[in-house]
Amino acid sequence: MSALLELCGEIKYCQKCDIAKDRTKAVPGEGAEGADIMFIGEAPGWHEDQQGRPFVGPAGQFLDELLALINLKREQVYITNVIKTRPPVNRDPLPQEILNCRPWLDRQIELIRPRMIVTLGRYSMALFFHGKSISQIHGTGQKRGGIIYYAMYHPAAALHQHRLRETIKADMQMIPKLLAKEKSISEEKQEALPEQLSMF
Repeated sequence: MSALLELCGEIKYCQKCDIAKDRTKAVPGEGAEGADIMFIGEAPGWHEDQQGRPFVGPAGQFLDELLALINLKREQVYITNVIKTRPPVNRDPLPQEILNCRPWLDRQIELIRPRMIVTLGRYSMALFFHGKSISQIHGTGQKRGGIIYYAMYHPAAALHQHRLRETIKADMQMIPKLLAKEKSISEEKQEALPEQLSMF
């Protein structure tokens, strides 16, 4: 068993948060172990909780459509979330839940070693772009520690605000362009992680 599969097995039995006792299945993540691109969403929803897989509901269908725009399938990328258990009634993740899950996410990044991390939504974005607004920085990226961090709206945003659909598509189509010029992108200073997730 690979280290990543072993890690996913550990995540499935994690009980750090109270919400773990009410879940159907944990949702560690899935995709290519050596993926160039890692997509990080916010939290599993009902469909994900039922199947134990990320982005399998309506937002996931739109993500598949977005991947097809840049000639990719989900098997070629890695998809996960900031937290690995569905919050009750799909509420936002709590700061402590994000902190509890952060070591899992850090380990996934360490094992996959992606060239690009795409944050989907504000909770994912806030882990890597501190104090920023998604409306300000969507469609932009920074290179830190050899990884391009790229901010996008969550695919679910297009389901609630149809006007964002074309914006999200345009942001997605920038991904291969950034990867193509990866070596010429200047490294930004590494941001210190906040001790408290006050941005939430």
